Amino acid sequence: MSAPHTHSGSGDRSPAVRDLVGIGFGPANLALAIAVAEHNARRSADEAVLAAFVERQEGFCWHPGMLLDGATMQVSFLKDLVTLRNPASPYSFLQYLQEHGRLPDFINQKTFFPTRVEFHDYFRWCAEDFAAQVSYGTEATRVSVARGLPGTDPDSADVLEVHRRPAGAGPDTAGTDTAGTAPLYAHNLVLGTGLLPRLPEGVTRGEHVWHTSELLHRTRSLTGLTHRRFVVVGAGQSAAEAAEHLHRTFPGAEVCAVFARYGYSPADDSPFANRIFDPAAVDDFYTAPDEVKDRLLGYHANTNYSVVDGDLITQLYRTVYQEKVSGTERLRILNTSEVADVREEAGGARATVRSLIDGTAAELHCDAVVYATGYRAPDPRDLLGDLVDECLTDGQGRLRMGRDHRIVTTPRLRAGIYLQGAGTEHTHGLTSSLLSTLAVRSGEICDSLLLSGAERAVRTGRDRLAAAAAGAAPHPSGLRS
Repeated sequence: MSAPHTHSGSGDRSPAVRDLVGIGFGPANLALAIAVAEHNARRSADEAVLAAFVERQEGFCWHPGMLLDGATMQVSFLKDLVTLRNPASPYSFLQYLQEHGRLPDFINQKTFFPTRVEFHDYFRWCAEDFAAQVSYGTEATRVSVARGLPGTDPDSADVLEVHRRPAGAGPDTAGTDTAGTAPLYAHNLVLGTGLLPRLPEGVTRGEHVWHTSELLHRTRSLTGLTHRRFVVVGAGQSAAEAAEHLHRTFPGAEVCAVFARYGYSPADDSPFANRIFDPAAVDDFYTAPDEVKDRLLGYHANTNYSVVDGDLITQLYRTVYQEKVSGTERLRILNTSEVADVREEAGGARATVRSLIDGTAAELHCDAVVYATGYRAPDPRDLLGDLVDECLTDGQGRLRMGRDHRIVTTPRLRAGIYLQGAGTEHTHGLTSSLLSTLAVRSGEICDSLLLSGAERAVRTGRDRLAAAAAGAAPHPSGLRS
């Protein structure tokens, strides 16, 4: 018999002030929701951590545009949402397999790396239990200190107000609290908004100019090819996967892979190098001097950035060679080259590809130019409004982060603001935007939330005693201990 999901009842209540509000509900905040639920399962209802989340997508999804057939994870299934924190959790990938009747079949594959499609389904399976806590189809517009909330001290700055609206709503509705989008109040904010697709300067998305994040959606909507050619820009994992996918999906089309390198570089997934993704490595990185941090990021960038799985490199090379033998070359590797210009035109796009060796240029008329140029971390300060003035930065203008992933603020701001993943690489290392330490990180944030709650209870009690000693009636706190 499979173990039941442990579901927290905290999402069924609607208190005035929650313990946390999470913005974004991808794998990072999903892992946190699970950690909170498992804490709540061991505590009484009065001790439960009350959580709510805001997600602009209409349902849970994780890189849906790159759920390519046969594409596998680059991380072990044991680095799921829970196992490194709680191997006995009912939310593990193994429990997912057991519940779906595939555990023996998966074991027989003798692999640590499930397909991306299956791991996405695992995430969705976990997310189902938290639907009552998530406002899907909703985006947070700004965050401020709550003012005038009944039962709270307006001078304490320990309650935040999260303003929200339906995702995609126009500016005219930005200040309107429509049904289900009234502000949320919380003692702690957890930002887990993920990454944003990045395109080269001067390039904009269009009908025939894509980022790999939308690859599947775009290719599925193609009804016919005008030029029977695609151009893929980039030398990393997504670029190689996109080239392979287009070559396989459109057997009559030519695929031109354009990159500045001489060839695809393999990812370093050797055992010792992989230690950079261990939970203990986060401690080492956090305490290291800044110059050592920079050196570590440089030493181990080839574990994650602009590198490709070795098996996929071999597969693509074999395809290129076999097509040379057959005399029909559809997969063309345009190395030491760059796309100098791209223009949309009727029925497709025109890419100007220039050699970095001799400067010669060629115009390629194609059905689409696909940019596999990575992602960027959004600046969390864009949501924080006036709260930015309370957030401390380092000498390079980057947010100062505590080891518990909490943004370091002035004493005036007692509410906690936590940052999940993207934007913390300078303090927590290469794992910041990856799946490797999600389970452990969610436990660390949950523990920090509990500690801040205990400190808040002590502070509230101290304030009440001080008020009583002064002969004044204490403010009703309205805060859960």
